[in-house]
Amino acid sequence: MPTFTELKSDNDLKQIIKAAFDTDLDIEGSWGYTQESATIILSSPTPITQFEHMFASMRAYVEMNMTLAEDERYGSINTNEIRREHLVIDGHTYDKVTYKITAMKETVYASFIAAYKEGYGKESFNISKHFKQREEATLSREVIHWYEVSSLL
Repeated sequence: MPTFTELKSDNDLKQIIKAAFDTDLDIEGSWGYTQESATIILSSPTPITQFEHMFASMRAYVEMNMTLAEDERYGSINTNEIRREHLVIDGHTYDKVTYKITAMKETVYASFIAAYKEGYGKESFNISKHFKQREEATLSREVIHWYEVSSLL
């Protein structure tokens, strides 16, 4: 399985998100790989779990697409929460969330879409085989994201 480089920030996370996604988030801290590098959520206009999911999806997209060479990029990136812990450590409240991320190389995904469009509706097209091959070509990984949520309580 490929490894993805952890993203770095120098207290500029808010600006990075604004530049990459044209979205203003009330956050500080870092990308949330560890408790020490937690993403600090200062406020959220949406329910916290939705905000956390959105941010995890952004992190995955930056890791798996935006920072890679064009022929190495992943698309069809999906982020799904599989586990959540609510922790109080040294007077700070954290959500430690584990996500399952699935994705496919963009070039491979494009070829599957083209094959589907060409074959769909034809007697010779084996749709079960097509989706089995898509499943086999899909990368699946689990990641942990730490959010510091003390200011939301």
